[in-house]
Amino acid sequence: MTKRIRWIGAGIFLCVLGLVIVLLTQCNRSDGIGTKVVLTMGFEKDEVFRIEGSSCRLPELMVYMTNIQNRYESVYGAEIWDIDADGVTLEQNVKDIALAQIAQIKTMNLMAEKYQVQLDEEEKAQVENAAKAYFDSLSAAEIEEMGVSEETIQSLYSEFALAQKVYQYTIKDINPEISDDEARTITVQHILIKTYAIDGTGQKVEYTQKAKQDAYQEACEVLELAKAGEDFDELIRKYSEDDQSTYSFGKGDMDPAIEEAAFNLGTDEISDLVETEYGYHIIKCLTTFDRDETDANKTKIVEQRREEAFEQEYDAYVETLTRTLNEELWESVGFIHDEEVDTQDFFEVYSGYFE
Repeated sequence: MTKRIRWIGAGIFLCVLGLVIVLLTQCNRSDGIGTKVVLTMGFEKDEVFRIEGSSCRLPELMVYMTNIQNRYESVYGAEIWDIDADGVTLEQNVKDIALAQIAQIKTMNLMAEKYQVQLDEEEKAQVENAAKAYFDSLSAAEIEEMGVSEETIQSLYSEFALAQKVYQYTIKDINPEISDDEARTITVQHILIKTYAIDGTGQKVEYTQKAKQDAYQEACEVLELAKAGEDFDELIRKYSEDDQSTYSFGKGDMDPAIEEAAFNLGTDEISDLVETEYGYHIIKCLTTFDRDETDANKTKIVEQRREEAFEQEYDAYVETLTRTLNEELWESVGFIHDEEVDTQDFFEVYSGYFE
């Protein structure tokens, strides 16, 4: 039973620290900076793209890319870059994500001009302190390879902070009332009998028809035991092929088939077999309403509504802009492969000053 992953527009500030699978499956604009891009000459030597009068320089892009690269290598090793999905390598995916993130930050800074949003003196001081802290952490090799100065880092952090402030400005009046029913969160246990396997490359492989029929027969037998009053915890221990046995969730979090079955159960009731892409599920309801979880879900739903409102306004604004990409420079950009370049806390340093 796997929760669906949802792309959060405002989560741009943290999403670079997500799992590899998110990077490989993320829905990004193909060009990274919008749907209408004009390829043109006349760029300065290190100018990657231009949005109206705002430019992205190569050192800015290298800060993003290098930090993401080193974050992944520290967890998964350098061989992670050999992974590809549909012919697109993880390195290319990271490049696209870094470009899209910087483009969104630059665009939100243009929005700041429109709304007359500015950093105050305290925020400017925080930017300066954060920039100094990060720049001072860099080795001579890192400064040279990325081509950065302290002013580069200060500019990035300033734009980052202003983008966050613009987001807060655009959602300040979005405060929807969320009912208990809409946010209702339940807690269930479940038994999963899988109908797939994972091959040596980590890919999901569906069972043959015969193997799937065998899984169905096993699931029916386990369901009969559960309905007959066998200890559900013991049945989970003996038969379930999910690493997790208990889930708390609200509407819209799970596979629709699971939600339909689970939200129609009373406390201690057991469902019939529920089939999903993962296999056959037997669900037991532990609670039909969890006060604390429901209140937490209300907060999550409110934030989702705010993000949706921001995304609508942002997308409409983007359509009014002219974007140009220096294709030749963009195609030449790659990761830095140097043992002396291992910086990875650009985003953490920022968060330490602006949380």
